[in-house]
Amino acid sequence: MNGTLTMMTEKDLIEDILSSEKQLISSYSSGITESSCKNLRNVLVNNLKCSEETQYRAFDTMKQKGWYPTKDAQDNEVQKVKDDVYNLSKNIK
Repeated sequence: MNGTLTMMTEKDLIEDILSSEKQLISSYSSGITESSCKNLRNVLVNNLKCSEETQYRAFDTMKQKGWYPTKDAQDNEVQKVKDDVYNLSKNIK
């Protein structure tokens, strides 16, 4: 190390939290689907819920500060996705 200390900004920290929580959510989901132990599954489900809440708070903070811009989908785009999901679910049955 060269002795210099690099400080993370608030934005860097929240981006790191957001990224970490997304990875945790993915890992917990995999663990839940692979678990045959009811107790372990319950622990993973509870952890997943906590991670989802933390992820949303990080996302919402970034969005409010303008660090994570989003745009609302048009009504016709939303309806198309709903129709696609409905049609796919009919084909599964």
